[in-house]
Amino acid sequence: MYKVGIIGPESTGKSTLSAYLAHRYNGVLIPEYAREYMEHLSPDYFYTYEDIVAIARQQIQKLEELHQAFSTKDTLVFFDTELIITKVWFEHKYGIVPDFVLEALHRYPMDIYLLCYPDMPWQPDPVRENPNIREYLFEWYEREIQTLNIPYYIIKH
Repeated sequence: MYKVGIIGPESTGKSTLSAYLAHRYNGVLIPEYAREYMEHLSPDYFYTYEDIVAIARQQIQKLEELHQAFSTKDTLVFFDTELIITKVWFEHKYGIVPDFVLEALHRYPMDIYLLCYPDMPWQPDPVRENPNIREYLFEWYEREIQTLNIPYYIIKH
């Protein structure tokens, strides 16, 4: 299995790019779980640390399942966001990252990242919340990728 992590700030085309690449290269698309989770919350509910823990655990479970399913197959898997974004989310919102997230980042590394640059206009969405810090988050994601020493390409539109 060859894992492609598609990450970047909100409203940079990650979901569109992930779906396109999975279709174009006959790969497997792993949609953004955080969006699915958040869309099922009540509109007047503000997510908590425990919600982010639940999201992270689901992401890791999916990685474990994929490693079992595709351990010997030549399969391209495209992740519409993944654990780097979750790690940064924990740090940015709560100032702490659970050890199990850090361990999973090293246990299930991506093979390559496509890092989407925030050069598209902001598209409002009920689950988006950071229109004014997209470049800041982009730089943070880039540092995280560099720390993991994984190859990456910056995608500009």
